Amino acid sequence: MSNSEKETPIVWLVIGDKGGDNAQIAMISNTLGIPVVTKTVLPKAKFVLGKPFFRPSVKHLDLDRSDPLTAPWPDLILTIGRRPAMAALWIQKQSTKNTKIVLLGRPKRFLKRFSLIIAASHYQVPEDPRIITLNLPLFTVNKHDIATQGQAWKTRFEALPRPTVALMVGGKTDPFRFDADTAKDLMQSMKTQFDSATVYISTSRRTSPAVTDIIKQELPANWQLFAWGDDSTNNPYRALLSEADYFVVTGDSVSMLVEVAQMGKPLAIYALPNQTSIIARLKLAATGHGKFSAIIKPIFGVLQKLGLVGYTRDLTRIHSYLYQQKLAVPLGKEFVPSPGYKDSDALEHVSRRIKQLLET
Repeated sequence: MSNSEKETPIVWLVIGDKGGDNAQIAMISNTLGIPVVTKTVLPKAKFVLGKPFFRPSVKHLDLDRSDPLTAPWPDLILTIGRRPAMAALWIQKQSTKNTKIVLLGRPKRFLKRFSLIIAASHYQVPEDPRIITLNLPLFTVNKHDIATQGQAWKTRFEALPRPTVALMVGGKTDPFRFDADTAKDLMQSMKTQFDSATVYISTSRRTSPAVTDIIKQELPANWQLFAWGDDSTNNPYRALLSEADYFVVTGDSVSMLVEVAQMGKPLAIYALPNQTSIIARLKLAATGHGKFSAIIKPIFGVLQKLGLVGYTRDLTRIHSYLYQQKLAVPLGKEFVPSPGYKDSDALEHVSRRIKQLLET
């Protein structure tokens, strides 16, 4: 008996090593009301940060540490990210293309092999009935967990002079630059605006050692720094979401931007400068920015349709949306009261479309 003849379809969640991505997949799967099987696929060491060429493959995976990918093949896969999506396409190939794939995020290539794509507004994907476009990514903060962490840190925060400002630091991402000079500018901007405040800085796993070193060198005596990897059991990130008065987030960190917006906290965005390499300029032009956009963007469109290049993203669209909705301001501007971001209709719409796929 084939999978399609079974009363309950087989659904796999093909996920990787990124907690934020996995949380989005779990949030969607919890709405489906059917059993799911989680398949965690972990990359080889060189592909933890390095990007494998996007194709249907498992050669980039550390199969000894990953969950086994064997028949019976699933009717539907829910996946996110480059590395898990490559594995999902490989699984689809093994199933003689009977497996449907729901991708959360942008397709790097092979758009037609995905049955449903759920893309936030910063992903520049074409209009297509298989694509759902959301204002912001489907992050949902666990307010109970945040409150618990806040309570655990409360005595430490109460000893600090108010206001307390949380600076959340990400890392380099195309086509933006986040090097030592950028870190110096960020720290100078923070000192200018918050010279009398208590600032607590939390870096992420994408923050480079060079940026962390500059932050340490420029750190005022009354500011606090949690550098990623120093003590993973003592990470103040969630506690800060509960207890800090104001937030500054680097513009590359979409998940942190959305989480702060959902908490209804006053938020400022430090927009990263653009890279100056030829490749970075081409990518910037492909998003509709830059001197040669009118020429480059149509060319990229043709190449994307042919599957020769991936779909671009424009993080400034996320920034613009947050500004328009009074959820954030650029760093240097006066903070505004945040109404808090809520979009429960988006999750309901996504869940309904996936259930329709399961029924066909």
